[in-house]
Amino acid sequence: MRALLAIPLRLLAFVGKELVETVRRPGAIISLVLGPFLIMAVFGLGYSGVRRPLETIVVNPATSQLPSDVASYQELAGGGLHVAEVTQDRAAAQAKLASGQADVVIVVPDDAEATFRAGQQSTIEVLVDEVDPVEESYAGFLASLLSSAVNREIIARVAEEGQGYAVAAGEPGAAAIPPDVVAAPTTAEVVNIAPSQPGVIPYFAPAVLALILQHLAVTLVALSLVRERTSGVIELFRIAPVSTTEVLIGKVLAFGLLGSGIAALSLALLVGVLGVPFLGPPAWIVATIALLLLASLGLGLLIAVVSDSERQAVQLSLLVLLASVFFSGFVLAISEFSEPVRILAYMLPVTHGIQLLQDLLLRGSTNATWQFLALGLIALVTLVVSWALLRRSMTRA
Repeated sequence: MRALLAIPLRLLAFVGKELVETVRRPGAIISLVLGPFLIMAVFGLGYSGVRRPLETIVVNPATSQLPSDVASYQELAGGGLHVAEVTQDRAAAQAKLASGQADVVIVVPDDAEATFRAGQQSTIEVLVDEVDPVEESYAGFLASLLSSAVNREIIARVAEEGQGYAVAAGEPGAAAIPPDVVAAPTTAEVVNIAPSQPGVIPYFAPAVLALILQHLAVTLVALSLVRERTSGVIELFRIAPVSTTEVLIGKVLAFGLLGSGIAALSLALLVGVLGVPFLGPPAWIVATIALLLLASLGLGLLIAVVSDSERQAVQLSLLVLLASVFFSGFVLAISEFSEPVRILAYMLPVTHGIQLLQDLLLRGSTNATWQFLALGLIALVTLVVSWALLRRSMTRA
């Protein structure tokens, strides 16, 4: 009976020890909670979410039979491109592109209308000088929109001319459909049916919260355990005796409690101060945070048992953070990666945490319920492997 009562007492001692050691450094706790919100505030104030229009030069040969004024091409280009100049000098336009004075050079084909009448296609050249593949794709997309607009202009002119011939030939009904409608019979209207339309900060806030919770759990528990391993405290636990299971449970309870408190405070700040929607069932959100913390603590314990020093534990924790920023969906969508990289991305707890928190907070529900099981599986595997490795280490001590 005494042995059974001793187990919870030892666990409480572990929890108290970890909490006291952490609370003794209030600056770390304050920086963990307030630091990310200051970063998000600066990010929100500095990032407008709107790309600047790309400076564009249109090279329009004299034989193109298309408009030669800036206003006409600006109307066709829309807001993504700023048509700064229409010129016939291609070499001068390319020189400005190379010097950075222009972002895009669009070369209108010679006599595009005559080529169209002959039943042939013309090529609109789009010149960019970009090493960034994302910027290259973006410029190409905007230029393709301008190309489509130029195509509509050519079709509208031909349709208008054809209607004039038909009316002159005694077919008054030929003018019933305007040339603009013939050239573009449909238009697109975007209707967003999402339950919320958050701004930049509310959209990224759940992802930042998930990233903070993972990094917090991984770093704190890894440093705590590796410090005890390298300082000889684990040998004292073995003599006490304290089992491997009690050591791990104590760590998980202590840092899980600390992480839960930080998560609750952070979530309150997100909703109350930054205006992040809270549309999902509270129980599901709590379950997401709990599983995220548990899986992250398991990952941190695994890092601790394979590290031989605090320096190595810090390096591995930073590598996990770096991988999380690039591959978790925080910056780029996971669907944009190849299949092997997606598999690796789904091995990170934060990948599932970001998806679930964004869905539950911003949409009110999620179609990715399998990610709850994924978080549970990550937690189970990392905790079991950590237990086995730590047990072997304590047995050898």
